[in-house]
Amino acid sequence: MYIRESSMPSQETWEALFDVESILDHFSFSGQIAELGCGYGTFSLALARRTSGMVYAIDIDPAMVATVRQRAALVGITNIDAQVRDVSAEGFGLPQSSCDACLLFNVLHGESPIELIRTATQVLRPNGVLGVIHWRSDIETPRGPPLAIRPTADAITEWASKAGDLSLCGAQFTLPPWHYGLKFTRTSHATG
Repeated sequence: MYIRESSMPSQETWEALFDVESILDHFSFSGQIAELGCGYGTFSLALARRTSGMVYAIDIDPAMVATVRQRAALVGITNIDAQVRDVSAEGFGLPQSSCDACLLFNVLHGESPIELIRTATQVLRPNGVLGVIHWRSDIETPRGPPLAIRPTADAITEWASKAGDLSLCGAQFTLPPWHYGLKFTRTSHATG
């Protein structure tokens, strides 16, 4: 299922909206990593340069996945596995407890955020990191879903508690200029 209000602008426009390296520095991801909604590979490519583990770049849009594959090949990145997948219907397609980190960046405004968080948690190893960023709703932003469906940090934290097996690491943090972030760790084996 496509996530509502998630159309993509041009690659150049999209990538100008993020300080990718600074955002990734806040999370310190390493090892095997899965990213839901990888888009153009904005974060997946940078992650693959930072880790020796595999980066699973997952998107429902075949054109986005083709772009990630092309960009990785162009710069010789070999530790990206880009996959077309409807995670809402099919899960991540990865073994349970197989990843050290999972990214849910700008996707929790969809219709089933608790289920997405639960599905992401299932692929995390104990103490694995669930990284979340989303568009801020306290300022005007050049992109993002309508304010009425933008989740707040408090809402995401509540959803994570309902999804189970996650613990919030510290408070929300600002990711200038347009986002905020939350970092969770998996506390035990997911219950399925």
